[in-house]
Amino acid sequence: MSAVLELTCDLIRRPSVTPADAGCQDLIAEILARAGFSIERLRHGEVENLWATHGGDGPVLAFLGHTDVVPSGPVEAWTSAPFEPAVRDGRLYGRGAADMKSGVAAMVVALEEFVRAHPRHPGRVALLLTSDEEGIAVDGVRRVAADFRARGERLDACVVGEPSSRRHLGDLVRVGRRGSLTGRLRVRGVQGHVAYPEKADNPIHRLAPALAELAAERWDEGDESFPPTSFQISNLNAGTGADNVIPGELRAVFNFRYGTASTAEGLRERVEATLHHHRVAFDLDWWLSGEPFLTRGGALRDATIASIRALCGVEPELSTGGGTSDGRFIAPLGAEVVEVGPCNASIHKIDEHVALDELERLPALYRAIAERYLGLA
Repeated sequence: MSAVLELTCDLIRRPSVTPADAGCQDLIAEILARAGFSIERLRHGEVENLWATHGGDGPVLAFLGHTDVVPSGPVEAWTSAPFEPAVRDGRLYGRGAADMKSGVAAMVVALEEFVRAHPRHPGRVALLLTSDEEGIAVDGVRRVAADFRARGERLDACVVGEPSSRRHLGDLVRVGRRGSLTGRLRVRGVQGHVAYPEKADNPIHRLAPALAELAAERWDEGDESFPPTSFQISNLNAGTGADNVIPGELRAVFNFRYGTASTAEGLRERVEATLHHHRVAFDLDWWLSGEPFLTRGGALRDATIASIRALCGVEPELSTGGGTSDGRFIAPLGAEVVEVGPCNASIHKIDEHVALDELERLPALYRAIAERYLGLA
């Protein structure tokens, strides 16, 4: 069994449902310490974070991943136990096989091989891991990035090992992500009898015109790197359960996914102005999950594209699509950020899996990126 397959299997066996780490980072810290890495544990609350570094002066290239996974869902629906790795038909099955214990294992193996081949390499290589990516993402990389900013920790480039590929390893590289802004809205009304609407104030009726305007709004036109901003209502609740009662309040949740053509502040202002215009009595709490980021060019992007061409034989599509990743916390530190990993077709699904041939090639790809970025190839 290869080193990357063995480590991936060891990680899958640990049921690290977010925010639990279940010993994954202890195992990785032991491996990298033996390889000569300095190990720092940055625990916040219930969340385990690991920062492992090797090298000295010069550019800092970090690999970023997470050891937590989403819940398995109904165990009986799996062909094999979700936390017991199983190989079938050229694939490795288990929760986290694609998202992202294979990527984490590949980064660890790649870093071991890199420092063995280049013990006196220029710059520093590093691995940053968290157990809070699949959860609320408060005490993970968000907090570590704040720690790094406070102490002046330098990061020049970051490879995120999220499963980015569509059909073949390396066919898609994410060079940016949209920002995510969520609003939790409470509309205040006056409860009453449906037969006496003059004695009540229906929050559903109050909100309806404003909501229609918000849903129809063209927030921006996007740009060459990002599509137009998307506004989606995800939850809408009102009522007492009785059909003859006008409710006293309505609650709604909505989300913006936006690129660099808009700002979170501007979106907030426009929403609140629309609500005021329609005379809605409201309370509104905002949660900014992350700002958009984009790596337009640079040494890391070039090294990643060249490595994929050489090792995978494909021309990668450069994308800013998908949801969010922990790269959104690293980019504001001034680092170039790219995301490249195995195929994502099965992530979060029953019978999640990774193709063995892609898993076996992934460490070489990460190592090649490091060598090209640091001028060793």
